[in-house]
Amino acid sequence: MGRSSGFIAMQASLSSGQVDVCLIPEVPFNLHGPHGVLRHLQYLLEMKGSAVVCVAEGAGQNLLQNTNAKDASGNIVFGDIGVYIQQETKKYFKEIGVHADVKYIDPTYMIRACRANASDGILCTVLGQNAVHGAFAGYSGISVGICNTHYAYFPIPEVISHPRLVDPNSRMWHRCLTSTGQPDFI
Repeated sequence: MGRSSGFIAMQASLSSGQVDVCLIPEVPFNLHGPHGVLRHLQYLLEMKGSAVVCVAEGAGQNLLQNTNAKDASGNIVFGDIGVYIQQETKKYFKEIGVHADVKYIDPTYMIRACRANASDGILCTVLGQNAVHGAFAGYSGISVGICNTHYAYFPIPEVISHPRLVDPNSRMWHRCLTSTGQPDFI
């Protein structure tokens, strides 16, 4: 998840408090080199004995071979950055002679299958009720959401008119950087 936007990875990293490195499509990074992710992982292992990396699907696609293949929706099929980082991490630590037990978890279906809490249940119920009210009122081509603490109808063309990307200069991204303690990987 996070094909072209790192919102999910950023929010998950912030909310967990356990993530040491968050990689998103909006922020380029080097895997190798003196300021690369792998060198930082080596530092983390030396200092605290472990590291957790959260990677959005679209992050680091420049590091992978482009196949130009497209899926049924016409989107470019991305390479699996998670598997690539896992393999490169294992190779890096083997080359420098440091034992590192590297685990890779693809949470795609776990995220979608988690149990809703009370707030989630209430939100979904109210959004569903508002969607039905909108349909009975004759609206079509709309989505229901929250704007300034009020439930509102949004025209779908307006909602999808431009992608919502993480601004690398935003306070939220800087919160994530502060939370993870990660440096710039350039």
